[in-house]
Amino acid sequence: MKTKTKNISQWIADLLNPDTDSGNERAKYVQMFKNLLLGLFRFVIILGISYVILGPLIGMVATSFFSDADQYNPMVYLIPAEPSLARYSLAIIRMDYFNVLWKTIAYVLGLAAIQVFVCSMVGYGFARFKFPLKNLFFACVIVMIVIPTHSIMLPLYMTFQSFDVLGLVTLIAGSPKNILQTPWPMYIMSVFGTGLRSGLYIFIFTQFFRGLPKEIEEAAQVDGAGMFYTYFRIMLVNAIPSVVTVAIFSLVWQYNDTFYSNLFNLSADMIIGKKITTLQATLLNLDQIRDPSLSALYVNAGIVLVILPLVILYVLLQKQFIEGVERSGIVG
Repeated sequence: MKTKTKNISQWIADLLNPDTDSGNERAKYVQMFKNLLLGLFRFVIILGISYVILGPLIGMVATSFFSDADQYNPMVYLIPAEPSLARYSLAIIRMDYFNVLWKTIAYVLGLAAIQVFVCSMVGYGFARFKFPLKNLFFACVIVMIVIPTHSIMLPLYMTFQSFDVLGLVTLIAGSPKNILQTPWPMYIMSVFGTGLRSGLYIFIFTQFFRGLPKEIEEAAQVDGAGMFYTYFRIMLVNAIPSVVTVAIFSLVWQYNDTFYSNLFNLSADMIIGKKITTLQATLLNLDQIRDPSLSALYVNAGIVLVILPLVILYVLLQKQFIEGVERSGIVG
């Protein structure tokens, strides 16, 4: 016991006296203490952020399994005492879930394919070719990223309400065409590189192609490959990480988009993100569910069903997505 007390006293003395031979040991303990505090601080910050982000999601998923008895039982919190899938079954029926989901996927996949094709070509042009006003055009791409879409909603609405490109529509059909309430405005904007987040996608491809060595293209040219062959068979193949990144971004943002779908008045029967907004009214009219606390459970179940495809997509492509983000120049 005496020896142990002596060792403790000596350790305290070494900590207080930097001139002893145990200075290095003291510095080691101080560094360990600093690392412990830093690690504890990081843990608290990450835990707090995770709770703020995941707390509502966890609560929504948990309550979607509540039965009527669980909802009215004040002792039940998060974990249902009598779990039920009734919310999901009715939400699937009232949302016409699988039919609307199929239409949404077809619509979103079409837009994503167009955006990947168009934005990759534009990004490749900015990265590899020299042409007049190149810097000005690239500045316009940056402006597309910076300017809020709400600031151009009125010109967009007026353009597609009376759609007449250079007077050609009037020449052929006799009058401008109103193409609102159809997906055509979204397809037209995507084809011309001005669709949802197209400026960001062009920037991602530009940064990625700039990072690829020019020797690849020079070797292809020596072998007699043309410009389009080099792009489609060589450069685009090497840009698969950025293609996956842009494809995932486009799929997710188009899938969750409500701004353009409301602006162009697209049908809720082809956009599942809009369909979920009609669920509560549908339950009130068809099933006479008037209690807001009960109808909220069905809405929670519907939201989980809407989120599920995106979760599956990310789980399947997370490796390629992370690699593409790291190599695209949009982080770091």
